[in-house]
Amino acid sequence: MIKGKKILSLLLTLAIGGSVLAGCASTENKAKGENNKPINITYVKAPLNVPSIIEKNKESFEKEFEKDKIEVKWHEITSGPQQTQALAAGEIQFVHALGGTSAILAASNGVDLKIINVYSRAPKAFMIITKNDDIKSSKDLLGKKVAGPKGTVLHQLLLGTLEKDGLKQDDIEFINMGIPEALAALNNESVDVALLAGPAALNAIKAGGKVVANGEGIVEGTIVTAVSEKFLKENQELVNRFKKVHEDTIDYINNNLDEAMEITAKEVGLTPEETKEMYSWYDFDSNISDKDIEELKRTQEFMLKNGLQEKEINIEDLIVK
Repeated sequence: MIKGKKILSLLLTLAIGGSVLAGCASTENKAKGENNKPINITYVKAPLNVPSIIEKNKESFEKEFEKDKIEVKWHEITSGPQQTQALAAGEIQFVHALGGTSAILAASNGVDLKIINVYSRAPKAFMIITKNDDIKSSKDLLGKKVAGPKGTVLHQLLLGTLEKDGLKQDDIEFINMGIPEALAALNNESVDVALLAGPAALNAIKAGGKVVANGEGIVEGTIVTAVSEKFLKENQELVNRFKKVHEDTIDYINNNLDEAMEITAKEVGLTPEETKEMYSWYDFDSNISDKDIEELKRTQEFMLKNGLQEKEINIEDLIVK
């Protein structure tokens, strides 16, 4: 009888031990990402988002997370409002290259959004372009048809330029449309002016357009990378690894500029020389500086003043320290 009890005790011990080991294995597998959902990232290559182009081409995030069996999916969503809607719906985890204006507007409307780094700053890359010989300065925009994307850095540039000359949006005929559509409208002369950036701006200039103004002295053109606070809290290590891959990509570009320009040129339809010229307009340092925060504050003030934003928010609350 005693012998039977000893055998039963041994079997129970083995069963419990096996259960504990199985539990540890299950936890370990989960940590490795066997049960993790895919990581969804927005892919925005315009105006000239060299890091994203390189990261997608080199499969940088795929290589980082494949060891954890986490699938990476890219989604070409270029509209700021659509990007933040996808973030709010949980369809996108990393909004990679989101206009500062769109980030602030979304947050002010209740979207759960945190800025994890600055993607770029490029005041020279955002332009107001015309083919109308009568338009020689921003003062000549009075009464003219101007096409471009509403609620973006380009829209902020337009309103800031008008304000410098004592004008406001009501003094022009503003038509809300995307950059490709605005370029087409400018080329077929259905509008007088287009708000353009990156390759579209360069192509417009090559086709006879002239720059009325760019962002210098008006807007920095701050672009950011954002996640939801919920995702951040649940996946802090994953977010840190994402940021590290992005920083490594910037180092790669700096150390292999010619190769990076070749890859980017093929993606955006420019020559390597044109791509390198445009690249010089950009600052891709991902660190969030005090100057960046002040610029985002000025952006909010500007949007509130011009009726583009209703509710004021604390910009510092958006920043992941």
